[in-house]
Amino acid sequence: MKPLVLKGRRVVKGVSHGEALVTSQRISFFGGIDPVTGIVVEKGHELEGKNVKGKVLVFPGGKGSSEGALKLYDMSLRGTAPAAIINVRTEPVIAVGAILGNIPTVDSLKKDPVKIIKNGDFLKVNADRGMVEINRK
Repeated sequence: MKPLVLKGRRVVKGVSHGEALVTSQRISFFGGIDPVTGIVVEKGHELEGKNVKGKVLVFPGGKGSSEGALKLYDMSLRGTAPAAIINVRTEPVIAVGAILGNIPTVDSLKKDPVKIIKNGDFLKVNADRGMVEINRK
């Protein structure tokens, strides 16, 4: 099957790949994800109990405190951060954390990534070009 390619906007440069982890809910990196393990700990969150480490994390955008940027950076130092981030719209907190952590990030894709991308899809993210290649599982 031919991969689907979506074009968007580069937020943080870089190229990465990995398995998609998708949620329709916003994510807080301050209190919502354990930076030591990468596991989503927010009670009632769609991804509660899932690990973001090494995944391409697809979500609408961030929420919560500006401390989230430092937590995302902390995760990158610990090796528990996502391999890449795809947002519908990236807020400054997520952008700053991704910049500090050197995590390729794209947003503003031509189609809503939360609706198009499925958990387990293999994604190639070329943030330099604002491109996301979706290979169905």
